[in-house]
Formats: sequence, C-alpha cells, structure tokens
Amino acid sequence: MLNTLKALRRNSAAVHRAEAYRARTDTRSWVLERRERTHQLIELGGLVQKAGLVDLTDDDRATLYGALLSIADALNGPQRQENLALWRRRGRRAFDADQTQHEAAAGIETRAEPP
Repeated sequence: MLNTLKALRRNSAAVHRAEAYRARTDTRSWVLERRERTHQLIELGGLVQKAGLVDLTDDDRATLYGALLSIADALNGPQRQENLALWRRRGRRAFDADQTQHEAAAGIETRAEPP
C-alpha cells in the first residue's frame, strides 16, 4: 500500500511537471500575446513601485488611478509634446542614476565615453 501511494505521488508530480512545461512552451498566438501583455503589465507595475507611488499613496488604488488619469489628461492637452519630452528626460535621468548607483554598489567602474 505504501509503495502504491509513493508511486501515485510520483505520477502526480510528473503530471504537474508536464503540465507546467506545456504551459511554458505553448506557442499558440493567443498564449504568446497573453504572455507579452502580462510581462508589460508587470513592468508597468514595477515602474509605479519604482517611482515610489505605492508608498506615497499608501497603496490607495483610487489615488493612483486618479494620478494616472491626470497624466492622460495632460497628454491629451495642447502641451502633449512638451510633457512627453520633459517626462522622458526625467525618466532617463532616473534610470541612468539607478544604473550608476547599482554599478557603484557592485564595484563596477563606469567608463566615460570617448569625446
């Protein structure tokens, strides 16, 4: 009886591994699109976290949504291009500062680009 239970557990584990493998390697177009969308949503959520908005709003989703709607309004207004340029520059500077900070913490020297 004990051997039967062990064999059943092994078979069950093998089935779960096979199902997980199939899910990871599924290449149907709708599955790939869903994975890409999921990846994009995770990245966007990471940016919200990285900007400190979760802590600053005490994780209040209504406040976050309202702030994002304000951004959308600004992008629908007459200053669209100026806002995009400003936010892009600010975001790139923040990414560069993070990269420099991580490299410094890891002891990696950043090389200056040749003039």
